[in-house]
Amino acid sequence: MTESRPQYMTPEGHRSMIAELARLGEERSRVVQGVADAAAEGDRSENAEYIYGKKRLREIDRRMRFLKKTLDAAVVVDPAVDRDFLRRDGGARGRRRQRAHVPARR
Repeated sequence: MTESRPQYMTPEGHRSMIAELARLGEERSRVVQGVADAAAEGDRSENAEYIYGKKRLREIDRRMRFLKKTLDAAVVVDPAVDRDFLRRDGGARGRRRQRAHVPARR
């Protein structure tokens, strides 16, 4: 597996992503039960509950995969504690200048 770039985020953003992942896990179990119930009803090709339940499962799985990968690469930066972080890192503008080899404005 390739190593991803660090994902800098605030503690609030980190907590928010963890809460969303937990909420999606609970929702996924409800949707799986709904899909199983719909599948038990018979003909799946004309069963809207089954079709849209499977679609929702794919959406949930895709979002959960994104959140897990992001949280695995997360570097929590608290702006209240580390005020100089963006100054040291250069922020988005600093990285863009480094890539384009454009001198900084004065």
